[in-house]
Amino acid sequence: MSPLPPASSSPGRPLRLAHRGDWRVAPENTLDALLAAMRVPGCDGVEFDVRLSADGVPVILHDETLDRVQRHHARIAGITATEAGTFGIPTLEAVMAALPDAWMDIELKGEEHGEATAAVLLTARGDAPANAVISSFDPPSLVAMADHLPGWGRWLNVVDMDPATLSLAVGLGCRGVSALWGTLTPAAVRLAHATGLDVAAWTVRRRATWDRLAGLGVVGCCVEAAALDGDPVAAP
Repeated sequence: MSPLPPASSSPGRPLRLAHRGDWRVAPENTLDALLAAMRVPGCDGVEFDVRLSADGVPVILHDETLDRVQRHHARIAGITATEAGTFGIPTLEAVMAALPDAWMDIELKGEEHGEATAAVLLTARGDAPANAVISSFDPPSLVAMADHLPGWGRWLNVVDMDPATLSLAVGLGCRGVSALWGTLTPAAVRLAHATGLDVAAWTVRRRATWDRLAGLGVVGCCVEAAALDGDPVAAP
């Protein structure tokens, strides 16, 4: 189980991944927000969420509904990808094409992902990319991706670092865990590393938090706000 490569712009520090893009510039998970994030100095890549539309097309959306971000009362599972596009929701294919060099944490929402999602990822990044991982809270989606994309790294998203949680990640064949940052203590990170797992963190908003996590040896952080600005350097 090889570790993730360090951020190319500053070897030795964690990857700096804009959480749903830079939503200060445009609504979260839109193509404009994702592109804006890549214009921030020192940003290595993006994290975004993928769901399936009614016609089975992978699209970029966090919530099950369009209520919060798009201000439209509809479920993504109830409209087509073309209809979703009229509300600014891009397809996964469009995002992969628009950011060919960005490091990506591709979070799968729901348990229904399979061949359609895998086909887009395979076409865009190949069968064993060094600059992308698939993450999810949903073990069935991670299992499906292991079947379709065995060469891709996978992270189990978690809200604790209990031994049972780490054991689940290992059992799923994951490369690592992406954990709620407040759960990451030195002991927890050491335990994860001892089991062969990389550790990433979400969602970091303060530079001081970034520095602390960098010192713990995390491989990447989903960042927003002050943690996305500038070029943070790991604390000694």
